[in-house]
Amino acid sequence: MSLIGYAIFGLIAGALARLIHPGRDPMNWLWTMLLGIAGATLGGWIGRDVLGFNTQSGLMSWITAIAGAVLLLALFHFLSRRSSNTPVV
Repeated sequence: MSLIGYAIFGLIAGALARLIHPGRDPMNWLWTMLLGIAGATLGGWIGRDVLGFNTQSGLMSWITAIAGAVLLLALFHFLSRRSSNTPVV
């Protein structure tokens, strides 16, 4: 895939991940594209090397890219949430 193809794929996968994941995500289109590219890299690695799926083309590449981007968004929200002073029981 060409560099422009990666950019378009990442933009679409990042936008779909932001629609799926609940919460406010103040990102512009460039960060959304980078989220999708990073999610595709992470999801492709998990799907191919850990789970044994063929993630090189087809529907599985979209599923793993979006799942990886949602995972990155969830990790970002978990790490950036503000801690409260209430104790956890």
